[in-house]
Amino acid sequence: QVQLVESGGGLVQAGGSLRLSCTASGRTFSTYAMGWFRQAPGKEREFVTAISWSGGSTSYADSVKGRFTISRDNTKNTVYLQMNSLKPEDTAVYYCAADRGLGRPPITPVSYDYWGQGTQVTVSS
Repeated sequence: QVQLVESGGGLVQAGGSLRLSCTASGRTFSTYAMGWFRQAPGKEREFVTAISWSGGSTSYADSVKGRFTISRDNTKNTVYLQMNSLKPEDTAVYYCAADRGLGRPPITPVSYDYWGQGTQVTVSS
């Protein structure tokens, strides 16, 4: 069992930056691929970015490429999401998720085994 706790959300003006963190419990964090998803009111949960267990492979949604960066520190059981040049359309609850698979990090929510509770990101115009 893995428990995930997100932090770092908040209110920021358009063009600003935030860094989200997701810390996992347990000793097997380094064997999990990790993903970030987001869900805006009235919309489905959507893929943002993901990183393989080693950090050697990453994927990004087209809407965040060049603005968001995912990274991980397996010594701290933590995955990060650096968000720059934020836009009002980035406003959503952001969730981190863990996948036990060893292949390329998945981009669909159903592929993930564990989820955090989410952290709110609000970007004002």
